[in-house]
Amino acid sequence: MAAIRPAQRGEAARLSALCIRSKAHWGYDAAFMALSAPSLAVDEGDIVDGRVLVAVDGANVPVGVACVIMEAAVADLDLMFVDPPEIGRGAGRALFAAAADLARRLGARRMTILADPNAAPFYERMGARYLRQAPSDAIPGRTLPFYEYDLSP
Repeated sequence: MAAIRPAQRGEAARLSALCIRSKAHWGYDAAFMALSAPSLAVDEGDIVDGRVLVAVDGANVPVGVACVIMEAAVADLDLMFVDPPEIGRGAGRALFAAAADLARRLGARRMTILADPNAAPFYERMGARYLRQAPSDAIPGRTLPFYEYDLSP
């Protein structure tokens, strides 16, 4: 199982590349990936503010990343990606649990998730509740599954 740690200053580019590899794993074409790239970028400011978590292997190499953004009393799982060779090996489950814990520590009672359709079954297995289709933050005219996760103790 992957260990989880806070992202470190200077890791934004490496973690952004991981997000792009993970998204591309699902067979999206180059035009789609180019439109998606800005929404897949890990922000250095979010790292500095302690909002980015990293799943690492035994050699401390990043194998997954998640970012939690607070909006009022609601947390948003802004990013969550696992490197393709690690999909299905527990990094996603560990990252999701750590992101939920971070959201609770930040005072959130629920966490929202705008999911890639390929990730929807994962979020459902984690206990997230489907709410509706919502506009994509990257592709005009595209809608994505929108979930809510209850953070109550």
